[in-house]
Amino acid sequence: MLALAVGSICYGQQTEVAVSGGVSRLQNANIGSGGSSVGGVSLDDGFRLAFRLTLNPNLYFGHEVGYAYSRTGFVVGGSAASARTAIHQGSYAFLAYATKEGSRIRPFAAGGAHFSNFVYPGFSGLTGGGQAKVGVNYGAGLKFRIGEMWMLRMDARQYITGKPFGFPGASGALRQNEVSIGFGIGL
Repeated sequence: MLALAVGSICYGQQTEVAVSGGVSRLQNANIGSGGSSVGGVSLDDGFRLAFRLTLNPNLYFGHEVGYAYSRTGFVVGGSAASARTAIHQGSYAFLAYATKEGSRIRPFAAGGAHFSNFVYPGFSGLTGGGQAKVGVNYGAGLKFRIGEMWMLRMDARQYITGKPFGFPGASGALRQNEVSIGFGIGL
């Protein structure tokens, strides 16, 4: 139903809807110190689930909006993750394709902006239990047509965001790396 509604709104454009799963690897993940008795606090790696809507109004360019859910955890003083938590992310990316619309294989480069809601452990992002940060993202990927309207996609992207939660001693930017594979429909 959603696909039909989006397709009718975007008449004359190639529209794609996709879901992807993969890993979320964090770099510069130290988010500060939790006090002298606690030691350093960092976020660990986890899985990522993403939903993307792509509009391709041109043979070589497109626009993509998405939502992603990443699972992570707090690592306190170097021990194993002691509290699991989530990162909710809304994103926009401009896509530049190496091959024209209708090609069976379409390599692409992506760049854009996003916001990430880092949820406090034990809270819900829906009830205001998190902290939002904005950032930039970039990456590349491949889309493979496997039928008239079916496709596979692979993405490798990096999301650069400010450090969440305001712990003392946090410095630099958090870098979230996505490597994912997904399935989609081209309308």
